[in-house]
Amino acid sequence: MIIKRIAENKYGTFGVIIDQNNIPFALTLERQWLSNKTGISCIPNGIYMCRRVNSPHFGDTFEITDVPDRTHILFHKGNLDDDSHGCVILAEKYDPVLGSYGVKSSGDAFKEFRYRVRGVNNFGLEIMSV
Repeated sequence: MIIKRIAENKYGTFGVIIDQNNIPFALTLERQWLSNKTGISCIPNGIYMCRRVNSPHFGDTFEITDVPDRTHILFHKGNLDDDSHGCVILAEKYDPVLGSYGVKSSGDAFKEFRYRVRGVNNFGLEIMSV
């Protein structure tokens, strides 16, 4: 899979996630780049492995591994960059949320993500900025 980051501003880092068949299927929201600081920054562009985990808070999801000096970076639901805590939020549209700019239909996008990775325990992920 690929995450193409398309914009960054004070509301976060916005992107599109693309499956192994080069089909975009969801939007992404992460925190702004803050030197890869744990819990407050998006992760660096690069190539990573993702492994299936059972999160106590988000249930069945994937952790992005091999990020320098970082752990527990998950794909999950949310609406604002503050919901990400350094993770990747999946959604279906960008829209104002609670007086800020964020994402909506996150539950549907997360369901689509889980459908696309059904039966898979690991996958490669490339994160890039356009």
